[in-house]
Amino acid sequence: MTASHPLRDESTPDRTAQPMNRIGSHPGPAPLAGAGRPRRPALVLVAHGSRDPRALRTVSALAERVRALRPGLSVHLGHIELNAPLLPETLAELGTGEAVLVPLLLTRGYHVKRDIPELAARTPVRARVAAPLAPHPLVVETLRDRLVEAGWPTGMDEETRRASAVVLAAAGSRDPDSKVDTQRTADLLADRLGVPVVPAYASAAAPTVSEAVRALAARGRHRTAVASCFTAPGRFATQCAEAAPWIASAPLGAHPAMARLILHRYDRARATQPLKPPALASV
Repeated sequence: MTASHPLRDESTPDRTAQPMNRIGSHPGPAPLAGAGRPRRPALVLVAHGSRDPRALRTVSALAERVRALRPGLSVHLGHIELNAPLLPETLAELGTGEAVLVPLLLTRGYHVKRDIPELAARTPVRARVAAPLAPHPLVVETLRDRLVEAGWPTGMDEETRRASAVVLAAAGSRDPDSKVDTQRTADLLADRLGVPVVPAYASAAAPTVSEAVRALAARGRHRTAVASCFTAPGRFATQCAEAAPWIASAPLGAHPAMARLILHRYDRARATQPLKPPALASV
């Protein structure tokens, strides 16, 4: 693992949380529950879900890493679709408690802006919805490490650098904010690697990975790697990796930096995001 970056937030201003009328009373992590001490809100990791069995194993391993970093914190997993437990089932188990929902998604889009807040609003849980994981330096740290694991050289001569580039492969969305977030992640990764990084998408947006590879080759960048900007393995990640002309990195997965980032999103949401008031608990 490379040297850690500070938890400086590189996100655009967070507009993901729905209006919920009341700001939480605790600006930072609360102490462990006990006599006279408040209980910390549960942390609910919200994964998309996938038919690929590796996806569930990956997000479960990520949840275990988060638990190890913050013992005593109640950490749960819920899926938007395809895998159990589904998010409504996870929230139902929390009753009327307080929770922070951290999307295991990389950009602002329909799931973050609409699906997750609306699912939370249908339950008695008093919820905050955190920002998506990217853009953030810890995502870039993970992307760089995954590329190195796949064969990206840690040192390049100038001739090799001029021939090299990266395609940042992402899921894609029709939401323009999603494309802004992916471009910001690409810019941060380009700064880190010192080569051009071009975003490309598996669906709903252009260019595709193959189109981005051809465009880079036309610019003399014939040594192109694909960086997998996906939380876990799945159909989109596999398709994008297959289009790589050279190396393709593994998804972000249960990298230690991702676990740290999840806790950063949890703490930041507690400090800044509205809390659904008890009056909406029966909706």
